[in-house]
Amino acid sequence: MSERTDNPKLSSRFEEALGYAARAHWQQVRKSTDTPYVSHLLAVAGLVLEHGGGEDEAIAALLHDAVEDQGGSVRREDIRLRFGDEVVRIVDACSDSEGEPKPPWSERKHRYLAHLAATSDEKVRRVSACDKLHNVRTLIADYRAHGAQLWARFNGKRDGTLWYYRAVADEFTARGPAGPAAELDLAVGDLEDTVQRAEPDWVARSPVRP
Repeated sequence: MSERTDNPKLSSRFEEALGYAARAHWQQVRKSTDTPYVSHLLAVAGLVLEHGGGEDEAIAALLHDAVEDQGGSVRREDIRLRFGDEVVRIVDACSDSEGEPKPPWSERKHRYLAHLAATSDEKVRRVSACDKLHNVRTLIADYRAHGAQLWARFNGKRDGTLWYYRAVADEFTARGPAGPAAELDLAVGDLEDTVQRAEPDWVARSPVRP
């Protein structure tokens, strides 16, 4: 069901960002699948809007991987020119690296966790939480379809991947279990329960270095 409004939250900037994100990630697919990567970007933007984010946040959600995976500093300046400093600020804060080669997986994840702990910026935390929420929901669906062989897709394998998402969820809920933080915590719990039932050798652990 929908209604009309005389004060839409989104403008032609968002429309432009949709096309920009699709072009930037045109040749990318979700890891080990043939699903266009833009599906993730659309989902994250949708979650941001559903959880009260504004247009800058929704655009940053569409572009949150563009600097990291599709052009580095050149891409950043193009985004700044087209969509403004605030979008770039959020995108930068949601990126754990820039360009290739990337630092080692564990180093990147610990650095990103430290960054989250140090920021109270509501916009950054909302976009980041929605990104992780969609990743975890997709991971649950893929795990139920493919089982333990799924872990071969991930640099952190089983233990590192589960550790990381639990650590991220705990960091978000520590500031107050509301909005996407609450949904992320529930999703990570669902993932942990699903893995525990299928792989009894795995035991949920506190979010320390795996």
